[in-house]
Amino acid sequence: MLDIPERLPLAVQVALSLHKALERGLWQNVLPSERRLCEIYRVSRPVIRDALGRVARDGVLDIRQGRNIRILARPRPSAAPASRRVLVVLDEPASDMQLTFFQSIAELRAQLAGRGIASEIFRCQSHGTRVQQRKLEDHLSRHPVHCCILISVRMALQQWFSAQPFPSLVLGSCHTPVLLPSFDVDYRSVCRHAAGVLYRAGHRRIAFVVPDSGVAGDLASEQGFLEAGSAPRAVAGVRAMVLRHDPVTRNLPTRLDQLFASPTPPTALLVARPHHVMGVILHLLRRGLTVPGRVSLIARDHDNLFAHIATPVAHYAFEGDTYNHRLVRLVLHLVRDQHLPARPNLIFPRFYSGSTVARPEAS
Repeated sequence: MLDIPERLPLAVQVALSLHKALERGLWQNVLPSERRLCEIYRVSRPVIRDALGRVARDGVLDIRQGRNIRILARPRPSAAPASRRVLVVLDEPASDMQLTFFQSIAELRAQLAGRGIASEIFRCQSHGTRVQQRKLEDHLSRHPVHCCILISVRMALQQWFSAQPFPSLVLGSCHTPVLLPSFDVDYRSVCRHAAGVLYRAGHRRIAFVVPDSGVAGDLASEQGFLEAGSAPRAVAGVRAMVLRHDPVTRNLPTRLDQLFASPTPPTALLVARPHHVMGVILHLLRRGLTVPGRVSLIARDHDNLFAHIATPVAHYAFEGDTYNHRLVRLVLHLVRDQHLPARPNLIFPRFYSGSTVARPEAS
């Protein structure tokens, strides 16, 4: 088990304190002013406003500019953490997560804590499926849970969780035989769209660079990417290739060398993992292939670096906290109702064109 200490944001800590004060009836009809709350908690006004907003979302406060903050109802006492425990199950080290995804999990746990719901992270070590199942059974027998959130869990474990008495939500995509609710980026549509962007820019030989992970989202990405080239209205003469590489042996440079040594190398790439994008660009430069001069490039996912370099990378990302808000709503629904329909909940990000897509150079 990976035991990560709870480091709650200051606003969440203040929101928890406000909840408890309201439960005890410390204030009757209105709250003290924001300035007075700043003095009480010894925090800044933005922190107080964030905390008040979190409490107001539970329907117990009425906040209007220029008016006193009215108390609409006294919150119900929080259930004991043991009876409302959420287990987050990882199939990879937390350190290997994309930064934005790691931040989403941290925000989810903070939102749960703000509502009196305990959460913990369980890391499935890289053993066989049977060993992982035994370790999970042992942990769950000693620490009962309300529901589980599954992240990057392979098909065998998804199937195992689908047969358990507690509900689970896959944070990612479900494999085809698995019947569980899931929440993920619509990677199939994203990669179909990315291939279309490259075709419209004049590229006829494109490749999708993706780890050979077996993760359902990557498999859906491959499907969407190849569909764009075989659609009825697709441009004639196109060639779409999938370049799988091994994240364990880190053979991506070798696979790229093989790809570009062919008589008909691609003129454009779609790269799945954001932390591979800069490595791919640098490797292309070592081969004398500039981006976007000789090779156009799109990143399937987001990294904060992409918008702050001299040549901004074309990529897909969510505006604001759209992803986090949808995720928190789904998990709270699962905790409250102990049920979600066994279907995918897909969300499509916005395409940021950047400067790494151009028409192919004449060969």
